Amino acid sequence: MAHDIRIDRAAIAHRGKQLEYFTIVWNSLEAVIAITAGAVAGSISLVGFGIDSLIEVTSGATLLWRMATDSNERGRDTMERRSLQIVGGCFFALAAYVSYEAVSTLLRREVPQHSVPGILLAAVSLIVMPLLARAKRGVSSSLGSAAMNADAMQTQFCTYLSGILLAGLLLNALAGWWWADPVAALVMVPFMLREGLEGIQGKTCCAQCH
Repeated sequence: MAHDIRIDRAAIAHRGKQLEYFTIVWNSLEAVIAITAGAVAGSISLVGFGIDSLIEVTSGATLLWRMATDSNERGRDTMERRSLQIVGGCFFALAAYVSYEAVSTLLRREVPQHSVPGILLAAVSLIVMPLLARAKRGVSSSLGSAAMNADAMQTQFCTYLSGILLAGLLLNALAGWWWADPVAALVMVPFMLREGLEGIQGKTCCAQCH
């Protein structure tokens, strides 16, 4: 029975690694497209979205390490805490960047050009990110991993940011509401800070994960 449990856990950890490989590849492509399209259109929100994708790559690499060392029962708790703290730090970095870019956009009153690639990217991300977040939560639940759950939350935030980005780009293109995106982005900052603080303190996910 114990042998079967170890095999099942190894299979789940392997699935976790596959999800993180996908996270790294997808967000790397997302970052290149968003930053390039944002630079061309002069869209701070698109560039910010691209940098968020780079933060997601960091988080994904951290969780890939966590899943790869899951079989080390003695060191598992230590690796879990370190992974959780790194992901929590990523939340703080994301909150800081979103805050800076949103306030800068409002103060400069710079109206970006319309960006069809940006709109398409945000729309596709709205489809991909919720599915990825749900899959990560399944792995987190099976392994009792708070770090994986924190990473799933960060992926979920990417979904929200995709929606905010898409709304901002569409409202700018169709109604000329250039300020819609930065205002909506600022609404997300308190939630990012909360998740970051709980991650660094080792509280993210909830006690039942342990």
